[in-house]
Amino acid sequence: MNRREFIRWAGVGAGALMLPLPLVGKSVSTESLLEPRLTQAQKKELADAGLNAAKAAGASYADIRIGRYLNQYVITREDKVENLVNTESFGVGIRVITNGTWGFASTYEVSKEGIAKAAQTAVAIAKANAKIQTEPVKLAPTPALGEVSWKTPIEKNAFEVPIKEKVDLLLAANAKAMENGANYVNSLLFQVNEQKYFASTDGSYIDQDVHRLWPICRVTVIDKETGTFKTRNEFSAPVGMGYEYLEGRKEGKTTTPAGAIVYGKSYDILEDAAYAALQAKEALGAKSVQAGKYDLVLDPSHLWLTIHESVGHPLELDRVLGYEANYAGTSFATLDKWQSKSFQYGSKMVNLFADKTQVGSLGAVGFDDEGVQCKRWDLVKDGVLVNYQAIRDQVHILGEAESHGCCYSQSWADVQFQRMPNVSLAAGKTPLSVAEMIKNVEKGIYIIGDGSFSIDQQRYNFQFGGQLFYEIKNGQIVGMLKDVAYQANTQEFWNACTQICDEGDYRLGGSFFDGKGQPGQVSAVSHGSATARFNGINVINTGRKI
Repeated sequence: MNRREFIRWAGVGAGALMLPLPLVGKSVSTESLLEPRLTQAQKKELADAGLNAAKAAGASYADIRIGRYLNQYVITREDKVENLVNTESFGVGIRVITNGTWGFASTYEVSKEGIAKAAQTAVAIAKANAKIQTEPVKLAPTPALGEVSWKTPIEKNAFEVPIKEKVDLLLAANAKAMENGANYVNSLLFQVNEQKYFASTDGSYIDQDVHRLWPICRVTVIDKETGTFKTRNEFSAPVGMGYEYLEGRKEGKTTTPAGAIVYGKSYDILEDAAYAALQAKEALGAKSVQAGKYDLVLDPSHLWLTIHESVGHPLELDRVLGYEANYAGTSFATLDKWQSKSFQYGSKMVNLFADKTQVGSLGAVGFDDEGVQCKRWDLVKDGVLVNYQAIRDQVHILGEAESHGCCYSQSWADVQFQRMPNVSLAAGKTPLSVAEMIKNVEKGIYIIGDGSFSIDQQRYNFQFGGQLFYEIKNGQIVGMLKDVAYQANTQEFWNACTQICDEGDYRLGGSFFDGKGQPGQVSAVSHGSATARFNGINVINTGRKI
């Protein structure tokens, strides 16, 4: 797969949803991906060699990550297989503190000698950095865990499923869409397995086996008379699950009041592809929206992206402090707002939380990349800003003694730093279905699926599109709309939240490629919610020419 082809597939919008650079690692066979590289005992022996070398060179603290990163991409278009790619990346990253300053080095030479040399290099870098350091690193304590392990609770390893079975499934989905009038169909399957071993001078040895999966099916219908077209993207979610996600179970499947089918803990790509073609045709003939104020009913398949951009990124502590400004800037949610203990981020029913333990989510791991056990914590409680996302060398700024456990690196070759955990909107506590919510809307729009977006350099003013739009009049869905986008600022938007459906409607969405940092890194993150209502939001018509 070349870079241009990968960008065509992975792109979801510049800014927070970033594209990875050309694939790191060598192309390998599926069989070799299934073979273990090292035993746990061998990893520990190598890790100790690196930690001992770092201490001998003068490090007061050191951690080491031995990583094996596996990727498989199965790519199809209409009745053809466009590409099959397996990659493997294997190496070691070592981070140290010397003279109160961080240093980092990495190596693909996974031997005691190679790792010791990298450790010495990391210490030398830290000593050089210390000459311009203005304040020593303050590292929050974390307990010595000894030898522990964690694995994504998958039922079926996607890498063990024969390529033919995956190809047949994707081509069958393409055929379903073509039967229903699609002109073009692209489908693919991304599979990721991160085998990560972490050790530190704190006394922790952590072995983790992380699995992720993302099925994509994008269906395009063309109106040959007008020359216009509509592409309807998949209603799957990228997940921290195994191949069982694709095996057609009905768990979590929902038929919305508009007749669209959305998916939760399982995904039927054949069904989704068939409906996608029909919905794309309907959208082409839909009525263009009249700009104005509307009450919005936002499905979780749409709302995840708004959460990501207007909550997830602005509540990263490094972005708040101005240490991070890549990919749409810093944050309006400055420390003084948090310190006031009264900043109304949203309405009283808005509860937003971070959680790296959600089963099935992209961000789910047992321990982060600096050996901290992952957990859940509140960001916005009853509408009030109560916390941020912070790691071991940041939490002292918040007066806390324990890391939140959200430090991550995209590979062994990159240094770990603060990354967004799963950030979600808590479901409503009162029983409420989507149909019941819509009954009380006089003038509104029901939005399903994510689309294009833009947001300013403070994560405050924004605009979001979507996939499918349905007009609501006097409590009834009366037809499909097109050319819809809404505009608001973060505080105005979340304070306009008046209803949230109950736990029965709670679903996850997310991104495989959330970008941050310089040099840039990507991470995978999920965002959950139930369908929510936002009153009096400004809607614009994106199809009108000036």
